[in-house]
Amino acid sequence: MRVRAESGADVPTTREVVAAAFGEEPVADLLDALRESDAWRHLSFVAEENGEVVGHVSFTRGWLDAPQRLVEVLVLSPLSVRPDMQRSGVGAALVRASLEQLEVRDEPLVFLEGSPAYYPRLGFVPGATLGLTAPSTRIPAPAFQVMTLPTYEPWMRGALVYPDVFWRHDAVGLRDPSAAPHD
Repeated sequence: MRVRAESGADVPTTREVVAAAFGEEPVADLLDALRESDAWRHLSFVAEENGEVVGHVSFTRGWLDAPQRLVEVLVLSPLSVRPDMQRSGVGAALVRASLEQLEVRDEPLVFLEGSPAYYPRLGFVPGATLGLTAPSTRIPAPAFQVMTLPTYEPWMRGALVYPDVFWRHDAVGLRDPSAAPHD
């Protein structure tokens, strides 16, 4: 397996992988919208197996509302692996390789909403352990995770602020299905 930067030619296949991985189009639609937003930093990577794209991850801009100033940070979303390749190490390899590429950047933190059983083995910790708060109360504390990068400093505490595209797509936290209005 090879991890590399996503090329423009990969975009249609990447979209298919994302939609298949999540079993729905809204996450692929979110990725399309991220690509068109000012949060897009062209930090998009694919995993290739036998010349085929089997996984994808992207990182977009967010902000940390720290007491001293706003700090640009990165948000990992989405991470997708083709269904027939899931649970084979593709996602972990993709995240590890892409994070290595990010170590030379200025952003000090990478945030995500994800499985507390999966991401800690890749170096992520609960945001609260570093004095960080989620952008929504709908994000369960164990799912709000962060990884520090070389430019991180201990004064960088505060709330993560997502770019508006996540809010427009209602892709922040979990909605409570029992809270839906009943007729």
